[in-house]
Order: sequence, then structure tokens, then C-alpha cells
Amino acid sequence: MDSPASGSGETATRVVTRGSVIDSIRGCGLSGMRIDKEELRRRLVMPQYLRFAMRDAIRLQDPTAGEARFHERTDLNVGPPEAPMVVFINARSGGRHGPELKERLLQLIAEEQVFDLKDVKPHEFVQYGLKCLEMLAGIGDSCAKETRERLRVMVAGGDGTVGWVLGSLGELKKENREPFPPVGIIPLGTGNDLSRSFGWGGSFPFAWKSAVKRSLLRASTGDICRLDSWHILLSMPNGEVVDPPYSLKHTEECSLDEGLEVEGALPEKVTSYEGVFYNYFSIGMDAQVAYGFHHLRNEKPYLAQGPITNKLIYSGYSCAQGWFITPCSSDPSLRGLKNILRLHVKKVNCSEWEQIPVPASVRAIVALNLHSYGSGRNPWGNLKPNYLEKRGFVEAHADDGLLEIFGLKQGWHASFVMVELISAKHIAQAAAIRLEIRGGEWKDAYMQMDGEPWKQPLSKDYSTFVEIKRVPFQSAMISGE
Repeated sequence: MDSPASGSGETATRVVTRGSVIDSIRGCGLSGMRIDKEELRRRLVMPQYLRFAMRDAIRLQDPTAGEARFHERTDLNVGPPEAPMVVFINARSGGRHGPELKERLLQLIAEEQVFDLKDVKPHEFVQYGLKCLEMLAGIGDSCAKETRERLRVMVAGGDGTVGWVLGSLGELKKENREPFPPVGIIPLGTGNDLSRSFGWGGSFPFAWKSAVKRSLLRASTGDICRLDSWHILLSMPNGEVVDPPYSLKHTEECSLDEGLEVEGALPEKVTSYEGVFYNYFSIGMDAQVAYGFHHLRNEKPYLAQGPITNKLIYSGYSCAQGWFITPCSSDPSLRGLKNILRLHVKKVNCSEWEQIPVPASVRAIVALNLHSYGSGRNPWGNLKPNYLEKRGFVEAHADDGLLEIFGLKQGWHASFVMVELISAKHIAQAAAIRLEIRGGEWKDAYMQMDGEPWKQPLSKDYSTFVEIKRVPFQSAMISGE
């Protein structure tokens, strides 16, 4: 055991995780409270002219395309709903419940307020749909103004889908387009750690029809919480071929922090990607397992029919990819990340970079923002105050401006961590991170962020860099409690 966990008398943290079974039962909505469908629609559904105006703006990719709907409206005294809401659905998430869920949502909310992500992307909604409301508010439409101010967003999908929507809404901050709509979650993914952390449950519930209605009601009244987000910059020698997830976008600018010197020569040209994550970034064997599962799910979607099936496939990949047997390999270069990686961090209230030694036994490094990882586990643990003080740590929260960095060793260690018998290998808490990775005997490294994995090619001659810094503004989340 790497560290003692806090006892039952310790104060509970602000981010709470639950087991999948408890989440599923809770999500079934067995409290006995009956929700009237028509009353729910009155709370959520926008006036027809606003719905049509947003639809026109998105279809034509022109925020002004909806102005005609404003001038053609027949009811001049119509007011905004109490909690106007839009829902994004990723039909490919988890067990592919999206089509059934979409049909159910269309019974509860207007068609124009339900967006299938294969048809309407989150950035299109932000650039055209929301701008349409803002344009109408600018010409004196008080209903559009209040609807924009009260708007809430629900996302039906996994962690990657939620991060996609949050990243698109983050553009509002950059453009000074306040307010930032808060986001709730209907969990359709495999891990659903973001959903667990904010009280929305860990899986798609058994009694899903009643649970969807209950989730929409909770989303219309829930308290607003804050969530840190983290900017990641990936820089590699030009010419390396990489297939990054959609959450990483190519960028021409590569502005590595100049306050830290690099080891060895820099290439003349680099290829760079950037993105944002909300839960975790990891490198190593856990990312390799996720990469194998991700490609199997895309190639053979009939195998991924639900969370239980997904977890069984994950377990198979854990064994096949060497979580348990690699330490017995005769080649030491394949054992630990220490052979290819240098880790630097900026600690809390410190502006200087500090190199942190990577333990030789560590085969996966995770930088975690939430208390939930790997389907609701808390590998960092609830640590005792005296241990926190001894290590120079502070109590971890989702909005504290820090990432918890821990390591996983061979598969046996990771297994005990995942069932929470022990904590992971605590490495550091950091306000910024830089990883410098050099190939050597490794041709590739596996990385992932918020459940989106990729295979990163490595060069023997030049380093690949990953730099992580906090985004200067926070996302708004709806509490499902």
C-alpha cells in the first residue's frame, strides 16, 4: 500500500463517486414522484418561432437566417420557458442506446431542441444556433434574450462526448459571449466518470424511459458546479504520422513553455496538436488497452452492446496486451515508462518547473482531475491530513486548479487499485505538466485523454513533448444530486 486512506470520520470531498449498481438503481427513478409530461414540456420547450429560427440558422450556417421567424411570429406576448434546454445525443456511445433515447426525447422536448451529433456538431450549435438567439436579443427580442440567459444543455453520451460539447461551449468564453450554459449528463458511455462525479449515475439505467424524464427535470432545477479544464499541447518531429482523436486538433502554433530547457536538439520543423480534457490524460499500458478496445468497437460494433460486455472486452485486452506478463519479459526496455520519459511539473503556488523522478516500476502514468477514473474508481484515494502534509499535497477537488499524478505498475497492482484495496503510486500534484518522450527501443507510445486513445509514434533522434496547463476559465456543470 502506497499510502493510508482517510478513515470514515474524515470530511467528505465535494466530488463523489458511486458504484455502477447503485448508480443504475438510483437512475431508475424509484422515488415514487410522478412527473407530468406536459408540465415538463412547459418548463423546457422554447417558443416555436425561436426553435425554428435556431433550426434555420444551423441548417444555413448563418446566424441571421432566423430573423424572418421573429418578424413572422403571431403571438407577440409569448414568454421564455422556465428552463429552456437542448440535448445532444451520441448514438455511438456505449451500448448504442442513442436511437431509442432520441425517440423518447422527442416525446418530451421539441424536435428542434434535440441534436443528433452525426447531424449537428456542438460547434455548429454554438456558432449559429446560439448566435441566432443573441442576434434576436440584440434587435430587441426580450424572449430570445431570456431564453439565451436561462439555457441549459444535456449531453447523452460518454465522457468523450461530454468533453466535446464542453469544449465547444468553451468558445463562448474566448469570445466573451456570456453566460456559459451549464451542462448535465445522461450516461451512455462505458466509464462515465464525468457523469458519476456530478451525480448523474454510472450507467444507462434499467428503467430508462422514466429515468430520462426524471433526468430532464433534475437538469432543469439542479445546482451549478464548477469544473477545471486542461489544455494539452502535443508537439512531435515533423513527418511522424499520427491519427489523433477528434478532441485533438492540428495547430500551426507550438508555444512550449520557454522556462524549461529541453534535452537534446530540437527538429527544424514540428507537427503540433492541441485540445482540452476534463477528467484525465494518461500514457502507458492503460492507454494501450483502451486503444485496442476502441478499434475493436469501431470495426465490430455488434460486440459492444452494453457496459457489462464492454468491461469484459476490456478485461480481455488487459491480459492480451501484457498488463500481467510484461514484467517477466527478458527485455528491460519494455517494462517501465522511466526508459522513455522525463516528467516536469509546476507545483501549487510555484512558477518554476521541477523534475519529478518516474519510479522504475510504473508502466502507466495518469494525470487526474476528478475523483473518478476507470468506471467510478478513486485511485488517488481519500488521504489522511497528516499524509497530505507530509507529501506537500492538498485535498483534491475538481475545481482546485491541480491535477493528481499517479502511477500504475504491473496488472496485479492495477487490479488492487481498481478494486480500491490500495491507492495508486502517488507521484505529484501539479498546476502544469510537461512530458518529454524519446523513442529508444520504443517505436510507439499509447496515450489517451478522457477515454479517447491514440498511438503516438516516437522518434529516436528527437523528443516528443506533451505540455498540460489549466484553461483560465472553468466549465459550468449541473449537479444531478
